[in-house]
Amino acid sequence: MDFEIPADLKAYLKTLDEFIEAEIKPLQAQDDNERFFDHRREWARTDFENGGLPRHEWEQLLGEMRRRADAAGHYRYALPREFGGQDGTNFGMAVIREHLAAKGLGLHNDLQNEASIVANNPFVLMMRDFGTEAQKAEFIENSITGKRRVAFGLTEPRHGSDATWMDTHAVPEPRDGVPGYLINGEKMWNTGMHVATHDMVFARTGGKDGDARGITCFIVPTDDPGVKIEEYLWTFNMPTDHPRVSFTNVWVPETAIFGEPGSGLSVAQHFVHENRIRQAASGVGAAQFCINESVKYAQERAPFGKPLASNQAIQFPLVELHTECEMIRNLVYKTAWQMDQMSKKEVAIYLSDKVSMCNYRANRLVCDAADRAMQVHGGIGYSRHKPFEHIYRHHRRYRITEGSEEIQIRKVAGVLFGFINPNKAG
Repeated sequence: MDFEIPADLKAYLKTLDEFIEAEIKPLQAQDDNERFFDHRREWARTDFENGGLPRHEWEQLLGEMRRRADAAGHYRYALPREFGGQDGTNFGMAVIREHLAAKGLGLHNDLQNEASIVANNPFVLMMRDFGTEAQKAEFIENSITGKRRVAFGLTEPRHGSDATWMDTHAVPEPRDGVPGYLINGEKMWNTGMHVATHDMVFARTGGKDGDARGITCFIVPTDDPGVKIEEYLWTFNMPTDHPRVSFTNVWVPETAIFGEPGSGLSVAQHFVHENRIRQAASGVGAAQFCINESVKYAQERAPFGKPLASNQAIQFPLVELHTECEMIRNLVYKTAWQMDQMSKKEVAIYLSDKVSMCNYRANRLVCDAADRAMQVHGGIGYSRHKPFEHIYRHHRRYRITEGSEEIQIRKVAGVLFGFINPNKAG
């Protein structure tokens, strides 16, 4: 078995580093853009008087980063060549996302916004696999460049992890001879609605509560008068772009259906394994950053006449975290590589539990590493003059979102005890 990162991928990491030095760091340094990353970051990013939304200047800066990354050929790395990408693999993305996160906070890879010089872009592949030709023409390229922005409305106020229970309904209603649907309901955590041109709204069109079948995905224009942002939900890590949204008598033509009618949950889950493995890789990278910074500080800081690093109370917890980081990194790399050897259907059958292992353990790891970094750094670590509180507040959400760790542990248990895929090879 070869555990070396391939030479071409190592070379690409160097190319990304050179691009960051030449294009991204100077952009971050100009016009006091550092305020978005130093101790002022939460205030600089957040328009507290406007619902806690991201400030326009902050989003403009992220947009310029994406534009430069796209012009340099990096932004679309993971996409197929037909969409201007490099056919990036899951393994390649895992290595890259870990590498970028390990650099710490910066414009090159701001995970709070899922903004990176190497983008994830799951919507593009969802559109490729589920969209009609007209939908592909309208949304694929335009969603990459930002001319179309599509939010994601699945979770509801009364229903969280189990999306098969859904109060949002869509009933057939033709208008002027055009077949269509009337949508009524509410969504929570409908991220990105403040700038979205469209929203992917999941609504029950058939079946009964608890049925996986009978839920349909609609692409709904956000300028419909029946679409209303009720409130923005303030979070542990601000700014917020996560609103509760109501849909009152919103009519859409039948052509707004995205994917097969009644199979909306297949759309919602289409990219879950890719998202989770890349998120895990970012968690490993951020954890390693926290560990490395703590080791460096412990070697420099000398209270009571000797370096902090000479104390086993400092050494041992960091050794434990460093060891766990190495183990989880290797599981992430192995699982991502295995994903590249299979079809999406096979990944769901044979690797879903491994992806869940990677994700929930990496999410815990980075939270533990950030917490330990604060402790090692003492008062300055607790302050916003160090990035650890930001890293903790950001990554803490991933123990809940993208499938809570309890849901993911349940998946692993289902496979382990034979409740899921009982005929799967061990």
